[in-house]
Amino acid sequence: MTTFSGPDLDLGLPGPRGGRRVVVAMSGGVDSSVTAALLKEAGYDVVGITLQLYDHGAATARRGACCAGADIHDARSAAERIGIPHYVLDYESRFRESVVDDFADSYLRGETPIPCVRCNQTVKFRDLLATARDLGAEALATGHYVRRVVGAGGPELHRAADPGKDQSYFLFATTPEQLAFLRFPLGGMDKDATRAEARRLGLAVQDKPDSQDICFVPNGNYAEVVRRLRPGAADPGDIVHLDGSVLGRHDGIVGYTVGQRRGLGVGGRRTPEGEPDTDPLYVVRLEPEARRVVVGPRAALAAATVMAGELNWLGGGDGIPAEGARVQVKLRSTQAPAPATVLPDGRGGAAIVLDAPQYGVSAGQAAVLYAEAGDRVLGGGWIRGAEAPAVGAAAE
Repeated sequence: MTTFSGPDLDLGLPGPRGGRRVVVAMSGGVDSSVTAALLKEAGYDVVGITLQLYDHGAATARRGACCAGADIHDARSAAERIGIPHYVLDYESRFRESVVDDFADSYLRGETPIPCVRCNQTVKFRDLLATARDLGAEALATGHYVRRVVGAGGPELHRAADPGKDQSYFLFATTPEQLAFLRFPLGGMDKDATRAEARRLGLAVQDKPDSQDICFVPNGNYAEVVRRLRPGAADPGDIVHLDGSVLGRHDGIVGYTVGQRRGLGVGGRRTPEGEPDTDPLYVVRLEPEARRVVVGPRAALAAATVMAGELNWLGGGDGIPAEGARVQVKLRSTQAPAPATVLPDGRGGAAIVLDAPQYGVSAGQAAVLYAEAGDRVLGGGWIRGAEAPAVGAAAE
């Protein structure tokens, strides 16, 4: 494993560290626990806060998801070991309104949401940050793997030193005002180094697995959660080919996402010549009002321009230059950045013109913008739709 530089424990706060209060968002995992311990070791006045985000009784029975009941216990135990005050705040109603309801409604609109981004955008970096200020803190630190770099124009958001753990995609909505108050001490470390620090510091969570699931979705079955919250998501409908032919039925559009290939539940399609059609089918779009799942060939997924709304710009100046800016854009968290030009749309969003078509662009996901060279995050927005390449244009 590549060795990166250690954490930057100089948070840039004036005066002696002992007089500088820092709130640490403690999820009960190894990353936030190490963050709190290192800052305490560095001499800061550290206060740990853990958020209870959903029903405590149900949460206590679950592990492997952030802010679950067992994780609250782990956070409290870590705080005792470190020797810092620790508070649990009931944010359940805020979380339900800002994250869970939005998650369910997005699926009803035929989108594929990212609730972890909404959580960072609202409950954590809006509400918790305000609480930290109320407690007299001068900074809010988290265990995210992302870097805050002070540039000529002020604090900038950069990718983590460890590309395998980089979480910048999920923090694109962090505003400049929030970034001025936030700190990410682990951004220069890799996970092995973090676990080594946990062992050195005697933290019981040193070998605790990373959370994998969406915290309020048991066993990863998001469709069942949406059906329970929004029964209309389970209304059956037709699976239709782009040519209009009905290929089958579905039990709710919530079970499908744009770009999906497996588990469509259709087969037996024939070519115009009557031969079996062996070309794979993909979900091309969802039509929630008609309860239709539209499928077609991979070529139908090609997107040349992506429209993004609720744009958050971190690139300085007064926003995206009128003439546009060259960027790298990630359209899914697991996707490699693609070269593009971003242009303001005049409505608080942006049009992202891709150098080469991308496939499986889904509304509800995030379009995160990075500098053409280097690791700086320039911001991003929520994908609202996409335009196909012009007829006759070359595709990959």
